[in-house]
Amino acid sequence: MTSLPETTQALVVKQSPPERDPLYHDAVIEERAIPTPLKEGQVVVKMSAVAFNRRDLWIRLGQYPGITFGATFGSDGAGKVVASADPNDPLLHERVFLTPMRGWESSSDAPEKMSDFGVVGGGTIPPLGTFAEYVVVERDQVLRTPEHLDDVHMAAWPLGGLTAWRAAVVNAQVTEGQNVLITGIGGGVALTALQICIAKGANVYVTSGSEDKIQRAVALGARGGVIYKSKDWPAQLAKLIGQHSTICSGAPVQLDSVIDSGGGDIMVQVNRILKPGGRVVVYGMTANPKISFTMREVLRHHRLIGSTMGSLKDLKDATAFIAERQIVPVVSHVLHGLEAAEDGFSLLQRGEQFGKIVIRLEDEGVQDKANL
Repeated sequence: MTSLPETTQALVVKQSPPERDPLYHDAVIEERAIPTPLKEGQVVVKMSAVAFNRRDLWIRLGQYPGITFGATFGSDGAGKVVASADPNDPLLHERVFLTPMRGWESSSDAPEKMSDFGVVGGGTIPPLGTFAEYVVVERDQVLRTPEHLDDVHMAAWPLGGLTAWRAAVVNAQVTEGQNVLITGIGGGVALTALQICIAKGANVYVTSGSEDKIQRAVALGARGGVIYKSKDWPAQLAKLIGQHSTICSGAPVQLDSVIDSGGGDIMVQVNRILKPGGRVVVYGMTANPKISFTMREVLRHHRLIGSTMGSLKDLKDATAFIAERQIVPVVSHVLHGLEAAEDGFSLLQRGEQFGKIVIRLEDEGVQDKANL
């Protein structure tokens, strides 16, 4: 087995002082022992890059279930296998990324047993996080990095990519020629869903609070978008779809599906522009934790589908798809070292990013194509 350091730096969750108002838990770098000897089936990954998700911010705000103080932050990360319990392990020296969840193998509906499901980082199911120099992990919970991706872009993929794939492909069932709306463009899941839907041959429209983000989505292949702050944005979108339908000779003038992260009144808002039997897939509720569903939606056979994360099978399917189509996840900011983590949390709070926020831990496996 490759010689390892005895310790690793890790970014861990520390409880907020009681006098702090509003509550905001601390993110502190600590030196942690690397557990050795390795148990059967374990490998050590030297992390090259790790990425933020909004759940990391929710953990600090005390708004995420199952927070464990002392646990390591981070669901996403990529690097190289530098040690294994098996000295002949074919994964040794391979570039890999970590799976961001446990307890969901292949069921097409939901985790096989909900009580066994957990997301990596900040908790005890499983008891690990990616924001560390070295991570000990089960070898069947790492996947090889596609050759076309460097470690920065690979780190930007797992949780957001899995969530986007399940929302767009498994639940919305997006296919070529369909009209799809993705709300709140700019975050990692929404942008990845955009890339996947475009690769599937769909006509993708977006909403955002920023005209700049809409134009950047158009540059990635979206047909157009509207500002969701406008009260009549559904009418504006209907007009936009109609204009494109004329150009595209016979394309439908309604939406086939909506991939949404806001919740609230989304069903009511899209009622007139979503085709009968159309699907609204909701993977988040940043606008409102409740969704209105009226008799109008019932009469139009509209389907509301909750979607969060996905199975290991979904992740493997999604990763094979981006490898085949050479899709590169969108990276907004690249920070350097765990010491820069506070800057990443600040960026998340401001919500100005377009793509993922990544921390580069070392240069190995990172190419110049990273977006700075």
